[in-house]
Amino acid sequence: MASATGIPDNINAARGVGEDEPLLGQRGDAAQMDGESIWKNLGLGTAAIAQAGIWILAAIIWGAIFSQKLIFFSAHPLLNSAGLLLATQAALILQPTHTPEQKRIGTTIHFLFHLVGLSALLSGLIIIEINKAGPGHEHFASPHAILGLIFYLAIFFQAVVGFTQYYTPSLYGGVEKAKAVWKYHRATGYVIATLGLATVCAASWTTYSLNVAHIQHWAVIVASVLVLVGVVPRIKLQKFGLKKEDGSVRLES
Repeated sequence: MASATGIPDNINAARGVGEDEPLLGQRGDAAQMDGESIWKNLGLGTAAIAQAGIWILAAIIWGAIFSQKLIFFSAHPLLNSAGLLLATQAALILQPTHTPEQKRIGTTIHFLFHLVGLSALLSGLIIIEINKAGPGHEHFASPHAILGLIFYLAIFFQAVVGFTQYYTPSLYGGVEKAKAVWKYHRATGYVIATLGLATVCAASWTTYSLNVAHIQHWAVIVASVLVLVGVVPRIKLQKFGLKKEDGSVRLES
């Protein structure tokens, strides 16, 4: 059989492009080539832009924190930025996979990245809650705190859904029903990632940042935008149940 481009499917498969195209760019820009190491996915196509953005973002935060005297609270931004960095790696490693074997390996690594990243985020949450437990500390008094709470709740819920639908599909009534949830898991993942970046940007307006760390607003915003510029073009429409046919895009049931 031939694909929509007239190229036989077996040739497309050999090239590692398959039928699923990235949202932007050419075929293969976000597809893992058959026989190549999955670790190349971390820099494939526009992933290099995302990597630049997330590492710059982490460097800005870590540099600002380590340039000051370390206190108990210092662990909060350090752990949260590390968690967001690992969550970005989890997305980048899985995006280009398209064959069953690639998806299996990619999902395992995706899970491990998130396991460590979520552990860092949970530790960051515990740190801030302990810090806020003392007298004179307001809860949810800033946009950063409100966004942070929403982000924590969303990403932990996302992790539970992602784990159960893949490893315990019986909870959803079987493998096929669990697979039907995957596209929503993917879509919400990108929304949550954007929320996480927004939370970091909002942190640059907190009292701690303004008076102590002096994190530049424009720097974290630019770095966050770079992450999205690198991640979004690699999104594959078919993984959301969208399939291109004769130049059109339709939602599959």
